[in-house]
Amino acid sequence: MQFVRRAFLVILVVGLGSAAAAWFLAGREAGPGIEIKTPDKFIGQAGSLELFIDAPAGVLTRLTATVSQNGQDLPVFSLDDAAGNAADVKQATSDRLWVIRPLGKKSQPALVAGQATVTVTAARPVLFGLREAVSSVTRDVTVRLEPPRIAVLSTHHFLNLGGSEFVVLRATPSDVAAGVRVGTTSFPAYPGAAVGLADPALRVAFFALPFDQDAASPVVAFARDEAGNDATATVDHKPFPKTFQRSRIPIDRTFLARVVPAIASNTPALGLASSGNDDLLAAFLTINRDLRQQNNATIAALAAKTAPEMRWTEAFAQLGNTQVESRFADHRTYFYEGKEIDQQTHLGFDLASTAQAPVTAANRGVVVHAAYLGIYGNCVVVDHGLGVQSLYAHLSSLDVKEGDTVTKGQTLGRSGTTGLAGGDHLHFTMLVGGVQVNPVEWWDGHWLEDRVFRKIREAGGTAPAPVQK
Repeated sequence: MQFVRRAFLVILVVGLGSAAAAWFLAGREAGPGIEIKTPDKFIGQAGSLELFIDAPAGVLTRLTATVSQNGQDLPVFSLDDAAGNAADVKQATSDRLWVIRPLGKKSQPALVAGQATVTVTAARPVLFGLREAVSSVTRDVTVRLEPPRIAVLSTHHFLNLGGSEFVVLRATPSDVAAGVRVGTTSFPAYPGAAVGLADPALRVAFFALPFDQDAASPVVAFARDEAGNDATATVDHKPFPKTFQRSRIPIDRTFLARVVPAIASNTPALGLASSGNDDLLAAFLTINRDLRQQNNATIAALAAKTAPEMRWTEAFAQLGNTQVESRFADHRTYFYEGKEIDQQTHLGFDLASTAQAPVTAANRGVVVHAAYLGIYGNCVVVDHGLGVQSLYAHLSSLDVKEGDTVTKGQTLGRSGTTGLAGGDHLHFTMLVGGVQVNPVEWWDGHWLEDRVFRKIREAGGTAPAPVQK
């Protein structure tokens, strides 16, 4: 009997020791992973707290978020608060929760300008739910409540449908992002120092009215700070609608057999056979529709590579001794064996002279693309700064590479028939902030003087002397 009692005591002690060890070890387990995505540095009038929380199976016992300022803790989010949780908490993955909650003066009215601290605390169950593993993350931020200021300084903005314009802005404070919004399309502004303006508050921007946008679309200058506060000002302008040409493009099997396999072999991601395709017409339609859209998205994305400087001081040059075969925004209807098969818009000028003619840079700049690009074939894009770029397509050969600095008139390659080209020619267009625009304006020195250089001089910057009329 005494032996049994001793054995029981030993088992009891061992059991209690094991339980204590388990309790102790459970308390040392890592709490949920916490990532504060926003805010980064600032809180404004309206914004959001965005979190990612990692825990096994996404199970939490607690999750709270507060913003602290001047000794006061202001609630932002609590898992215990049932209101709106369905919309505020989403399962990003099996082990990750995604939380979004309003954070700013509008949702936390007690916030004032100055420093604040965001604190997020999360806990998950351990030891069969008997204990919690807790983690906490803080982030120091600045509460900025005063909106930025934006004003338009330049005058006489005349905007052709499919065309471009230029504006001088004043935006404060100095760290705000600014630009021009045409309808829903935004064009960034750049420091005025790019054109010799000494005042750090001055910005300059090129913007465009896309060919397919309502000419009556609102045009506003905007400024937005890192806290999400924004301000706008109307850009006084006069729009000019334009009717673009329409053309019929007959294609035949000979054309399809020449262009489709070449494009397919150079664009394997499209998933078309490079040769022996039993349905060339279907492949052509995929190229003319889907690949065209992808290629234009690639071209638009090149705007991110622009330099914050004006790399040119004179009008752009049309390729010499060329005949215009197609114009900007020509609406094309394609026919095959007498039947309409497709409609697309041609966003450039087709310029033809002789086969494999030297293709020269329209102005000084830096090459940001020099490679095969689907419907454009061998294609070169030159950045001229401040969001302005020029494109040269269907080249038979390339004489430059990405990163090369080129001068006006320097040979970029030779004209050709690569891509969707019916014959040897150069497809040329201009881009503003990634939007393809009518090159005619850029070839005109008088247009540049009136729309760009005049405004720079009036603002106190450096620009070429007026073109003599």
